[in-house]
Amino acid sequence: MRMNKLPTLLILLFVLFAPAATAQLMPTEPLDSVVAVLDEDVILRSELDRQVNAITAQYANNPQQLPPRDELERQVLDRLIMTKLQVARADSTGIKISDAEVDQTVAQIAQQNRLDVGQLRQAIERQGMTWDQFRTNVYEESLVRQLRQRVIQSRVQVSDTEIELLLKNGGARRGELHLGHIQITLPDGATPEQIAAAQAKADDVSRQIREGMDFSAAAIRYSDAQNALDGGDLGWRGYDELPTAFAEIADRLQPGETAAPVRGPNGFHIIKLIEKREASSELVTEYHARHILIRSSEIVSPAQAEKTVRELRERLLAGEDFAKLAKEYSNDTNSANLGGDLGWFPKAGYGTKVAEVVASLKDGEISAPFQTDAGWHVMQLLETRTEDKTAEAERNKARQTIGARKAEEEYASFLRQLRAEAYIEIRLPGADGASGNAG
Repeated sequence: MRMNKLPTLLILLFVLFAPAATAQLMPTEPLDSVVAVLDEDVILRSELDRQVNAITAQYANNPQQLPPRDELERQVLDRLIMTKLQVARADSTGIKISDAEVDQTVAQIAQQNRLDVGQLRQAIERQGMTWDQFRTNVYEESLVRQLRQRVIQSRVQVSDTEIELLLKNGGARRGELHLGHIQITLPDGATPEQIAAAQAKADDVSRQIREGMDFSAAAIRYSDAQNALDGGDLGWRGYDELPTAFAEIADRLQPGETAAPVRGPNGFHIIKLIEKREASSELVTEYHARHILIRSSEIVSPAQAEKTVRELRERLLAGEDFAKLAKEYSNDTNSANLGGDLGWFPKAGYGTKVAEVVASLKDGEISAPFQTDAGWHVMQLLETRTEDKTAEAERNKARQTIGARKAEEEYASFLRQLRAEAYIEIRLPGADGASGNAG
């Protein structure tokens, strides 16, 4: 599954680097009111305005791509409601995100945007958002990710039989597609009139795209899917992570082409193929190495550990037996009795530092002393080989594909149930009002 993005945070980050004039889009003293009540929580007009203005700022140079203000507010409010419900459920089930974890995520966001944390804070505050508000958004997004992981782990299991069946039926097709998606939703038990109206809307959206409307703008303006505010971008997904109908449609398209609307179980869909990439054989370089590890401890300082490793290296270079010294001195209980032998492992099998060292060595060469979190090491590369892991990769891909399908279905079901169980009262002008359960 491809779950490493933070949609709300990314929208906020777009605001950071929009032209300074877009700051005028944000009211300095909004008149606060309640726009939605959900169980024991509320969403304020200021919260809604802040998110809507962030999106408006993102599209400051192309405002025509956005839907009318009332429609945009409805979409953003729906996203806020689902976030609040998920955060509340995460809190009630004991999921915790520490300040240190928030700090780490904030640092990653800053790094991804080539800023330090101080510069990120200045950019956030220049655009009218407080640092506390930004950290709260980070905190809530982290809670939602943890909740999703917990739900999926508790509900999704993939059996060897399912993997074998997928491989046998040729369903584990390798390669990936980058798709755009617009969904015109039909309600459960839709009447013929509702179906006809949805079909007409889908046809009209398709016509506008053919006549030059940007696909992402059409998704923002018209799509009912959860990723509408991301321009309908589904990201890169394996063939088998997509509904079969989507993959079949995309296979008939050239990159950049958009298909005509198709009817699905929950409405009408418009698919755009953005890019595709085919998978090649999985050739993996593996290393056979041995090492001696000296750990630091209460009685052995890091400096003393380094000194010991340097002395052992000199003895190795002088011709002493590596296996004998490893058995006598190494603190790695897993490999010491094997003469320090680590067996065959892929480049990243023992972390980035070991990967860097083995990749720099020739067969038979002994490394300079180096340090990892485990302690100080000296390592000898014994052999190198390239293995064809295509079959193993296909099996892993099949497991991931089945798991991703089930995860999407289960979490979508969880969200529907979460919303159905909640008391939700929408107070936006023209909204439907209360829904869900009061108890």
